[in-house]
Amino acid sequence: MAKTATTLSLIILLLSLSVPLFTYWQYSMWKEWMRNTHAYLSNGIHLDAVKQDILAVIQEDMERRGDGTSLIGTFVRLSWHCSGTYDNSDKTGGSQGGRIRFSPEKKWDANAGLDIPMKALEPVKDLHPSLTYADLYTFSGVVAAEYAGSHHVSYRLGRVDHQDGSTSPEDGRLPDADKGSPEKTAHHMRDVFYRMGFTDKEMVSLMGAHTLGRCHIDRSGYWGPWNKAENKFNRALFSFLLDMKWTPKKTHNGEPWTGPLQYENPSGELMMLPSCMAMIQDEKMKEYVVLYARNQELFLKDFSAAFGKLLTLGVPTPPRLYFFHHLFC
Repeated sequence: MAKTATTLSLIILLLSLSVPLFTYWQYSMWKEWMRNTHAYLSNGIHLDAVKQDILAVIQEDMERRGDGTSLIGTFVRLSWHCSGTYDNSDKTGGSQGGRIRFSPEKKWDANAGLDIPMKALEPVKDLHPSLTYADLYTFSGVVAAEYAGSHHVSYRLGRVDHQDGSTSPEDGRLPDADKGSPEKTAHHMRDVFYRMGFTDKEMVSLMGAHTLGRCHIDRSGYWGPWNKAENKFNRALFSFLLDMKWTPKKTHNGEPWTGPLQYENPSGELMMLPSCMAMIQDEKMKEYVVLYARNQELFLKDFSAAFGKLLTLGVPTPPRLYFFHHLFC
């Protein structure tokens, strides 16, 4: 009995010591994170100011073009491709490091044309020299999506820049538009999105970003917009998929189409990629296409949540003070 009491007393003593030690460790981590964050903010990083400068780039570029096209979709694509290389199993890839501006990533076929938005953002970088490229590129997509009409996208600073692309992941992590058949394309899409930790619903909502911008022959090999209003964030991709007839593109500007397989509506003005078509050819994905085609607010809500999640993949998070959280929250 005495031995049991001694053991119990020892356990209580150890617990009484471990809780404050664990709490102190959590506090130390939190304090270090706050110190780094304060240093980052004290360098003059104010997101509202950065946002206004990115918007100025978008608006000035739209006025200069004057043809209804813009950098909106391109900024969203840049932020997407910065982040979409993440692997949840080994924690590699993602936007951390801003490595998309270096080889090998900048030379990947999937990133063709992304030198254009990176160059367009240089004046913003000049105005905010302490802002990392990794934060600038990802935040540009947030600003563009919200400007086009998405719901608020949760975003935080904290990405660092690497000095080269030596830690870039292998090529092939970004989604391809076509894998040769609807089944193979759908399987590939799931491989890509599941690797990052997304569900089918989140995958379809993120695919809805194709409502913005257009494809360019000199970049991806594909041609045309998905949406008649390509600067407007809405459910058009999903409703068009269901409501229009889509057939393989055969001609372009009166000549035989020699590009990769893509689909067009009866007028030939709009296009769909094989990966877009896969969403209505796959039974599970089609459920969410129908859901979002019927409910734009739900699509905007789900996209914003999934997009915010995408942009934070691999980005350090502030530690939680677990002891105090469970005591008072």
